[in-house]
Amino acid sequence: MDNCREQQNVVSIRGVAKSYQRGGQIVPVLEDITFEIERGEFLALMGPSGSGKSTLLNLIAGIDKVDAGSIIVNGVDIVTLDESSLADWRAAHVGFIFQFYNLIPVLTAFENVELPLLLTSLSRRERRDHVEAALSVVSLQDRVTHYPSQLSGGQQQRVAIARAIVSDPSILVADEPTGDLDRVSAGEILGLMGRLNSEFGKTIIMVTHDPRAAEKAHSIRHLEKGVMVDNVHP
Repeated sequence: MDNCREQQNVVSIRGVAKSYQRGGQIVPVLEDITFEIERGEFLALMGPSGSGKSTLLNLIAGIDKVDAGSIIVNGVDIVTLDESSLADWRAAHVGFIFQFYNLIPVLTAFENVELPLLLTSLSRRERRDHVEAALSVVSLQDRVTHYPSQLSGGQQQRVAIARAIVSDPSILVADEPTGDLDRVSAGEILGLMGRLNSEFGKTIIMVTHDPRAAEKAHSIRHLEKGVMVDNVHP
C-alpha cells in the first residue's frame, strides 16, 4: 500500500528545515515541513511575505539546499545529489516559470525557448521540432521571430512557459507567474497553466499571493512563519 502511494506522489517532502545567516544571526525560514504532492497535482502555495513560500519552491526545484530533511522527486532524493548531478537533474526534470519572465532580450521567442535544449544531445532538427511544438501549445507559433520587446507581457510569459515545457519536465514550478500581468493577461496565463495540468498531465507547484490565481489550483497549502498550517481545497 505504501509503495502504491509513493508511486502516486511525484514529490515527497520529509522534515525539511531551512535557515539563512544574516549578519551574525541565524534566521529560520522553514521548520519541519512534511507533505506530498501527487502526480498531476496543481498546488498553490500561499502565505504572507517572508513565510517561506519561495524558499520552499526553490528547495523542491533543487535551486537551494535544505539544512535538514529529504525531498524525493520521482524516487530521487535530490538532497543527496552533488552540484553537478543536481544541475543535470534540474535540466531534465524541472520547468521554471518566473514573475518577470527572465527572457533574454537579444534572442527571439524561438531562441529563448530553445535555450534549455542546447545542452542536450538533440539534433538541430529535433530541437526545432520541440520548440515549435512548445510554442504551438502556448499559441505563439506566429511569433517565433519576435524579440521580447516586441511582445506584450502576456505573450512574454507564454514564451517563458513554452521554455519551461520544451524539455517535457516532471514538474513545473511557478513563482508568482501572474504577478506582473494585468487581470486579462493573468487570466489567460492561468487558463494555459490549467490546460497544461488537465490536458498534458503536468504537475504544477505555484507560489501566489492572489486568491483568484489560487482558485485555479486543485489544492492550496498555507505557510505561516515557516510552518505549514493547513491544506485547503478551493
